[in-house]
Amino acid sequence: MGFMKEFKEFALKGNVMDMAIGVIIGGAFGAIVTSLTDNFINPLINSIGGAEVGGAIKLPWVNYEGLDPEQTAALSLNYGAFITAIINFIILAFILFLLIKGMNKLMTIGKKKEEEAAAPAEPSDEVKLLTEIKDILAAK
Repeated sequence: MGFMKEFKEFALKGNVMDMAIGVIIGGAFGAIVTSLTDNFINPLINSIGGAEVGGAIKLPWVNYEGLDPEQTAALSLNYGAFITAIINFIILAFILFLLIKGMNKLMTIGKKKEEEAAAPAEPSDEVKLLTEIKDILAAK
């Protein structure tokens, strides 16, 4: 019974739940970026200069006669899918960079306010004068 209790405590910790939510949102965001790449960026690249992002190189030693498109794709070098994956990675990496940079900026703003609040206040003129008098009397 102790094992189940430990597992329940672990699974219901805030960090684990936050991480699970992050993975789910990340997966959905990855699907959005893939859709952006497939439906907007690749057609734009295809229209510029006629380059086909979804292209493949057929291997010269393979006989492609009588093969359906799925079999042909399995026996070809599909550079288009690789280029699409690279574009997706660059977009995701850039967005994550911006998010982390923004979070770091927010964290430094919060720290500056904490440091300002934690700094001791300047003593008043009366306290300074009394401190000087005390130091003079102590020296005598």
